[in-house]
Amino acid sequence: MSKMNKKTVGVIVAVAAAVILLLICVSNSYYTVDDKQQAVITTFGKVTDITDAGIHFKIPFIQKAELVDVNVLRKLEIGYRSDDDDATVICVVENECKMITGDLNIVNVDFFVEYKVADPVKYLYSSGKPEEILKNLVQSQIRNVVGSSGVDSVLTDGKTAIQQEIRELTMKELEAYDIGLMLTDVKIQDAEMPTDEVNEAYKAVLSALQSKEATINLAQAYRESKIPEMEAEVKSITLQAEYDKQKRINEAKMQIAMFEAMYGQYKLNPDATRLRMYHEALQEFLPGTKVYIDTSKDGGTEKLLPIESFYDKEAEK
Repeated sequence: MSKMNKKTVGVIVAVAAAVILLLICVSNSYYTVDDKQQAVITTFGKVTDITDAGIHFKIPFIQKAELVDVNVLRKLEIGYRSDDDDATVICVVENECKMITGDLNIVNVDFFVEYKVADPVKYLYSSGKPEEILKNLVQSQIRNVVGSSGVDSVLTDGKTAIQQEIRELTMKELEAYDIGLMLTDVKIQDAEMPTDEVNEAYKAVLSALQSKEATINLAQAYRESKIPEMEAEVKSITLQAEYDKQKRINEAKMQIAMFEAMYGQYKLNPDATRLRMYHEALQEFLPGTKVYIDTSKDGGTEKLLPIESFYDKEAEK
């Protein structure tokens, strides 16, 4: 190879190296963050920035971008392991699920824990294995709470209170460790006795409690459905009573007015009014009876009540 060819090859190699270096620099000068992530930027190994979703630029080889999923719920399985695809339990971890209750009974309790990253910097650099620390904290509080609870509470009606207490205690511990994680939920996935016979008995107890709750809810629903009907009936009775009250008041007022009118006539002519009232009383208490009153001095009679027609109705027809 001639000296000229060697020089040309050297130039081509240098240009190719420069192009490759340039491409590497360009490819390392930007990064993309999606909407579920944050990026922790370090300059010479020191944290200098935290960036949100979007395309960002950095200095190649000097700055590094570490992507962290922050808006994603993560899970911990305690006492069991499941298939990530269909959540089917594939194995039971006895050293995690088997524990002793406060009344010295052995139970198998599985827990499902949800958490997320609250601080990406602390998550990356405050500890080497933050998830393992969280798991140990949760397990510690689980054994603490279950170990102070009765077996009935663990297996039947005390699960909600147990879950809440474990969550609160673990959150306090997480604040003290300050590893950048936030606990969002703790749930009892399954709880049962280690033997089939006792487990079936407790399942029967749980079924009875559920039936009791269903009956209470049904009764409550029936009560709620009857309340509007009863209120309507009460309203109707009240309105009827008000109507009867007003009717009696009006009748009393009318009778008072009639009495006052009669009394006025009585004052104008007491004897005639007295006689008319006497005749009306006789007509009311002796209906249909012909009453003859002797008012003549010579023994004759004068028919006053009832007043009969002066003509023959049959003859008129």
